[in-house]
Formats: sequence, C-alpha cells, structure tokens
Amino acid sequence: MLLKRLKSNNFANLFLVPLAIAAFWAGNFINPYLYPYAPGEADNVLFAPIFRLTDNSPLLGVSLSAVITLLLALLIDLLISRYQFIRIRTRLPALLFVLLLGGFTNVHTLHPVYFAAIFLLLALFRLFSIFDQPKAYSRVFDTGILLGIGTLFYLPLVLLLPAFLFGVLVLSRGTTWRSYFILVLGFLLPFIFAFSYFFYTDRFQELMNLFLQSVTTTINHLLHNQPLQGYLGVLIFYTIVASVDIVQHYDSKKVSSRKYFSVLFLIFIFALAAFTFVPSVSQEMLVIIAIPIAFLISNFFVFLKRRFWGELFFIVLLAFIILLQFWR
Repeated sequence: MLLKRLKSNNFANLFLVPLAIAAFWAGNFINPYLYPYAPGEADNVLFAPIFRLTDNSPLLGVSLSAVITLLLALLIDLLISRYQFIRIRTRLPALLFVLLLGGFTNVHTLHPVYFAAIFLLLALFRLFSIFDQPKAYSRVFDTGILLGIGTLFYLPLVLLLPAFLFGVLVLSRGTTWRSYFILVLGFLLPFIFAFSYFFYTDRFQELMNLFLQSVTTTINHLLHNQPLQGYLGVLIFYTIVASVDIVQHYDSKKVSSRKYFSVLFLIFIFALAAFTFVPSVSQEMLVIIAIPIAFLISNFFVFLKRRFWGELFFIVLLAFIILLQFWR
C-alpha cells in the first residue's frame, strides 16, 4: 500500500522528495511569475539584495523556491533522524512537508519566508540540543542568533520568539533567568548589526519605515481564494485528528519526544495566531506552519494501527493537493 511504503525508513524514499517538488512546481516552471509583494515585503534587510538579483527573472525565483524547499525537506529529515522524537524511523516528515507545500500553489515562487524557514529549522536544531542539559548557554545563544537572522529575512518571524522562550523552559534542566536573557540577547544581536549598518550609511529612517510597513500593512491573499480556504479546512481537520491522537498516547511517549512535540506545538500555535490576527501576515506564513504540521501528521500516520484508515486519509490528502494544481 502507498502509505506503508512511504512511511518506511527506506533511503530511496528521499528520492521522491525532488520528484514531488518537480511535479508540484511544474505549473510555475511553465508559467513563472513574481510574487505579488506588499509594500516593504521584498525590502527586508537580508532579502533585499537577493530580490534585486531576481526581480527581473520570474523563472529564477521559481527555481530558487524549489531548491530551498528541497533543502528544507532535507533539514526536516536530519532533524527527525538526529532527535528521533518519532520512535519509529521514518522518512515521511520530509516528504509530507513537500506535499503540504505542494498545495500552497501561490507561494511556489521566491519569497523571504523560505530563507526564514531555513534559519527556523537551524534554530530548532540548536534548541532541541539543550534537552536535559544544565546551563546550555552557548546553545541557547546560538538559537537566538539563528532566529534573529531568519527574522531579518522575514520580519513576522519575530512573533515566534515567545514560542522559543517557552521552548527553553520546556527543554532545559534548571532553567534560570539567564537562559531567557541570553536567548533574547542572541536574537537582538543581528538587529544591532543591522541598525549599526543603516545608521552608519545614513539610512536609519529608511529601516524604521520598513519595519513599520512590515507591521501595519494589511495583506489578505486568502479572502477570495476559495481553493486555498478549502485546503486549509482539510489541514485543520487533519491537525485536530493528529493532535487528539498525540494527547491520547502522550503518556506512552519518551520524555524527550513529549517535550520536542510540545515545542513544535508551541511554534504551530504562535504561527497560527500570527496568521490569524496580524494584518501583515498572510499566506506565506503557511510555509512556516507546515513545518510543525508535517511532524504532527506524520506521527499520526506512522502510529495509526488501522491501516485502511491511514491509507484512506493519506490518499484523500494527496488527491486534494493534486486537485489544487489545476484548481487555482
């Protein structure tokens, strides 16, 4: 059966990741387009130089988004292999992440959120490494720096900082105020360098205006997009089912797995809150939300004992994603 094969730890399953990316990005490769950036959205501190190199080449933008998606899938596979919070070894999270992004057809082109997602996953690598470690200050500091760099690509990533502060509390042994201070200090360090550079080049007011635009500009790509609304409804249903399943089997999981999933759930909650309540956050945040959802739903599929229902749920999800390639 399809799901049984895909959730195995067979290394060959990783080769399905680039094939899935090629399939789901095919329409955009044929008819490439530039993302409809809101004012200031393409001018984020670290993304602006990249945008200037790609703004006249829609095909290059689509290609970069596909390459970065492949990199994100590989990072997800490394994260699950390194920390093994899904007890059964599986390659499914990486592939499922690509499948989930496959349904977000409007962001199959270059956007700063892709670069932010890279640094978010790197920050998770460092954050997870503090589990049960006393005074892991250097790792906490690294986590803050990586999250800060990601935020300079995509400013709304700052809204996940509270999730990481809670994550330190959940994972670290003997947490003190120093851990929180060090995390925030590391997060602010890239901003201090950015402020210094813009002040030195007499562009400080330009930077302030950019940050203001990134917070106050109202963006809503979802309002008149019925296919995306329907897809989000499907994902909400799957996420609720997977969450209930984790709660039911919470006591049977290792302590480390519980805590890693708790951190991922916090990231999901704060990202979802940003998507729902912050006017400047729109469909691009779904790339971030797809990361914890991929782990959550993968855990559900891997441990679902009734094979028939697992195969059915997976085929329905896959069918809906394929349908979205033609129904935009």
